[in-house]
Amino acid sequence: MAGQSTTGWQRKAGIGAAVALLLFALVYRFLPGWLMLPPTVPAQANSGGSSSASLGNAAMSLGSVPASAGTSIYSAGPPLALAPPKVRAAAQSHYVGAPAVVELLKQAHAAEQAERWAGTPDSAAALYERALALAPGNADARAGLDALSQRLSSSALQTIDEGDAKAAQALLNLLRQLPGGLTATTPLQARLFVMEHTQPLLREAVEQERAGHALSPAGSSALDLYRRVLMLDPGNAVATRGVQHLQRAVLLQAQAALVGEDYARAGRLLAQANSVLPGSPQLIAARAQFEQARREHARALVARADAALQAHAPRLAEQLASRARLLEPSLPQLAGYAARVRDAKLYGGLRPGQLFADNFIDRAGSAPTMVVIPAGSFVMGSRPGQPGFRSDQAPAHTVTFSKGFALSRSEISVAQYRAFVRATGYITDAEREGGAMVYDELTGGMRMDPHANWRDGYNGQPAAGDMPVINISWSDAEAYCLWLSKATGKTYRLPSEAEYEYAERGGTTTPYWWGYGSPKQRVENLAGALDRSPKGRHWANSFKGYGDGYWGPAPVMSFLPNPFGLFDIDGNVSEWTEDCWHDNYVRAPDNGSAWVNPGCQNRVVRGSSWASTPDQALSAWRMDVPADLRSARIGFRVMRSL
Repeated sequence: MAGQSTTGWQRKAGIGAAVALLLFALVYRFLPGWLMLPPTVPAQANSGGSSSASLGNAAMSLGSVPASAGTSIYSAGPPLALAPPKVRAAAQSHYVGAPAVVELLKQAHAAEQAERWAGTPDSAAALYERALALAPGNADARAGLDALSQRLSSSALQTIDEGDAKAAQALLNLLRQLPGGLTATTPLQARLFVMEHTQPLLREAVEQERAGHALSPAGSSALDLYRRVLMLDPGNAVATRGVQHLQRAVLLQAQAALVGEDYARAGRLLAQANSVLPGSPQLIAARAQFEQARREHARALVARADAALQAHAPRLAEQLASRARLLEPSLPQLAGYAARVRDAKLYGGLRPGQLFADNFIDRAGSAPTMVVIPAGSFVMGSRPGQPGFRSDQAPAHTVTFSKGFALSRSEISVAQYRAFVRATGYITDAEREGGAMVYDELTGGMRMDPHANWRDGYNGQPAAGDMPVINISWSDAEAYCLWLSKATGKTYRLPSEAEYEYAERGGTTTPYWWGYGSPKQRVENLAGALDRSPKGRHWANSFKGYGDGYWGPAPVMSFLPNPFGLFDIDGNVSEWTEDCWHDNYVRAPDNGSAWVNPGCQNRVVRGSSWASTPDQALSAWRMDVPADLRSARIGFRVMRSL
């Protein structure tokens, strides 16, 4: 029984002790003042330094309310009342006068609010130091001094940046009176020294800019003064903005020059802007704008040059292309443009050897296909001793074509002449005056057929549309040229005698365009020894060993072209030219133009026909023919000016 009562008592005593301990903990946590415990402060490793807590508090604004001694003591450690007596006595010895410390902290906070930071007995700094004298380990007082030092440093730096040297020096003097103030003021004092030396330079830079001396004269311009400031103070915001402002002014001038399409001036100004502030974003953007504008303007100039070429104004096109090349030499559209301008001058925008056909402007259809003949020089006629020389081919002389021209690549066909007659109702000389000279198979010679006209072939029978038109006079050929000119808006005419010989030779200097003697292949419709008439006739004077399979004209373009791309130029039928007949070349034009005398009755026929002798096929051969002759051996081709 005794054992059981003892056990119950012990159980009750344990429960009571636990309850008492719980009550004590609650009182200690929520009503510590009842325990009459002195404040406890963490021990400092060094009375002259600050704890990690004070460093954290230093980041607080000086305007914040400092924690009092009566509140900070409750956040530290276990109850001091539970410590050994010696420990309690040592801790309590640090907090003698704790109420006075709290009061000093309140006064220091009020001094901060009144901006009495240092230098007087009632300043915040003096009050914090007095609190530390009473309680050397007080974290609030130490944090207050640290924050005050930071505030003075920041204010001094801001004042220096604002250029108020007097106010900055006053703040530095106050900062110097704080613990560690000498160390804190050293870099600020150096900065103040720089500011005192840069301010006059900045003021002078502004005056120089106002006076119009932004970039010159060298050494005393606003730019030079700003740069001197930046040498003393590399981060000076005012000088940096000043240099940027100077560059912006130059860039605005460059933009104005760009709007006025003065690219040379704009380029010079951009170079000047680069010398002010190399590589700035504004400069990079301005350069990109300049390059784009210059490139677009160059493209526009090339487009205008193209239009000038189309309008047959090569000189204007050349000027526009030259301006574009100065702006943008690498523009792809300019590649080969000089050749295009040259071709425009020489060939109306075409190229030597190029084929083209002008469309009619008043009806469907087009003019005959033309071949562009290159500009150049050649020796016209022949000299004594050359094959087939005759006096009417002398004197041999140089003729120069400063511009190209175009010839129809074949003789005018029956179908092409029919289109002219249908469009105009034209009546040829053969129809008005009684026929034309045709071939007579019975006699082997030519005879007058009173019914033959342009619709008929060499024997007076109807001709196919692809046969060369014959039985027409010089006037009939001229009438066709005039109609082409009106129908196309271009200038067509019969070729001059010089143009014909130049084109027939095709750049060669041999007797025939194919070389010497009889051709080795079927090059033209010539009088060949192998050719036979329907009744078996053959030529008495012909090219030996040659036969082309025709007795009489062949369809146009049945044989090979000469080096200039012309078909039937020395065969098939002879052709009318623009020139009047002259017995020789004395005083003949040397520029390739036609030699015409008003009222002349005879014209020059060039090129051999299906019935011509080998001498008549020579490139220098020419023949005197009455302008009103209609013959089965004579047709024509047209020339077009470029």
